[in-house]
Amino acid sequence: MSLPRFDVQGSLFESLGSIAADLFDEKDKYKLFASKVWPLLASRREELAQCYEPENGRPGIEPVVLLGVLIFQFLERVPDRQAAELVKYHLGWKLALNLKLGADGFHPTTLVHFRQRLLEAGKSDLALRAVLEALEKEGFIAKRSKQRLDSTHILGAVARLSALECVRETIALALEELDGNLPEGQRPQFWEQLWERYVESKLDYKSAEEILESKRRQAGADCLRLLDWLEPLGAEFREAKRVALLREVFSQQYELEQSGKIEPVKVHATGVVQNPHDPDAQWSAKGKGKQKKDWVGYKIQVAETVASQQDQSSFIASVVTQRATESDDAGLPATLQKQEALGLEQPPEMYTDGAYISGRAIHEAKEAGWELLGPAQPSASRAGLQKEYRIEAFDISISERKAVCPDGKISTNCSKLTEGKSGKVAYRFEFGSQCQNCAHKALCVPSAQLHRTILVGAYHEALQQRRRDQQSEEFQLQMHQRNAIEGTISELVRGHGMRRARYKGFAKVDLQNQLIAAACNIKRWFRKLLGTAFGGQNQDLGLNGSFAQSVLDDLFAPTDPWSFPERRFA
Repeated sequence: MSLPRFDVQGSLFESLGSIAADLFDEKDKYKLFASKVWPLLASRREELAQCYEPENGRPGIEPVVLLGVLIFQFLERVPDRQAAELVKYHLGWKLALNLKLGADGFHPTTLVHFRQRLLEAGKSDLALRAVLEALEKEGFIAKRSKQRLDSTHILGAVARLSALECVRETIALALEELDGNLPEGQRPQFWEQLWERYVESKLDYKSAEEILESKRRQAGADCLRLLDWLEPLGAEFREAKRVALLREVFSQQYELEQSGKIEPVKVHATGVVQNPHDPDAQWSAKGKGKQKKDWVGYKIQVAETVASQQDQSSFIASVVTQRATESDDAGLPATLQKQEALGLEQPPEMYTDGAYISGRAIHEAKEAGWELLGPAQPSASRAGLQKEYRIEAFDISISERKAVCPDGKISTNCSKLTEGKSGKVAYRFEFGSQCQNCAHKALCVPSAQLHRTILVGAYHEALQQRRRDQQSEEFQLQMHQRNAIEGTISELVRGHGMRRARYKGFAKVDLQNQLIAAACNIKRWFRKLLGTAFGGQNQDLGLNGSFAQSVLDDLFAPTDPWSFPERRFA
């Protein structure tokens, strides 16, 4: 499909904005979109053109319009089919997207193909990058501004399956893939048996446990049978996408003993395929006890600017999509790398919770010229040790190779330890004979040891200093700047549907998150403009202020609040 002709002059004289300008006042969200956001999208048309072949096939739908529709989907929380209808029938959408009054719209699958074009061209963050550049130009954010960072989980757009269901669904997908590529004359003798067992038949969930266990073993045997038969065939069959997934699922769900017997795995490793319809969605858990949350899906890191003054607004600086099993520790450098790609510089200060704080992270931030602020986690507890004699109570100096215990005794030995594979460096401090006659030996030294030993990382001094600083009132007041990130995540989840993935696959979920961040920034941008138009949000405006607040509260309310929660997206 080729790139359509972008007729700017025609749109100026035939668009809804020139024909029916009086239908929308200056404070209308659609007119604000047309005047503020549409020019941004139009200025990115050269980048969008990279998603198309110059002269190959019939002209497609204008990509600037399609990008605007994708943003509107998350401003008003509508699926593809409803978005296509709104483009055709909604005057506000026509005005915002600079369309002619008689524009016919397009088929909903056009949005599916356009999202794929964005992904293939590496343009998933195009909308967010354009909005951030506009906000910077208007003075709402700076290239280098204070930020706060936190993470939350995203539920995948697939059902949670049992181990048996996962294997059966994977076999069915592999058979359907082979059915389209493998001629009937080349199919094995057991083909019809497998097709009837896994494609045409459904699992009876009310079966006895013994029957389900028997079916699980049978599924494993059928997996191995099919994979062994495919082994001598060509790579186009043996390495097909779903056949490769079947091989992966079999290795995760079964163990092949030397005798040739197949045994189901009892304990699964982290990161195994949970549903073959979205292999990227992984299982993960957070917290313990009643606070424990487990999900199948993904994880995101949300970074937001911190307003330096009370009358300023905060905006989403970046959103990073992670695998569900990835840590917050890995999310911090990924966030900085993402912001560099978006044209932002490293923040002078980054406010986080304790999950991001480590001695290495604090040290590396300082070396890079910025400060990572957040409470350090306490050291791990050890059986038989009182809280007063944990590592925090010792004054440790790695540079001087000494440690001082709470009773003032100095360590007698320091050893540098280096892991062979990772090269990770640690230091072990020993107190030796110092502990023999100590009155607090029973409280400080574990019963299995003769004297106290302490093992710390190479950057323990930075961690030690943070644990001391976080006790001060000044540090605790400074950390108040992080609190608003919880409300921001709630806004993204409740207002823009970030909790649930609309699409399947890591790349598409990341595209969704980038569009949500762009939509949230646009909404905040318009709120800021409306607040300025009404004389500032912090002033007591009486009736006018109440009217202004009602406009702000209604800004980008969902067009149909019932359309989103129960629907699934391709």
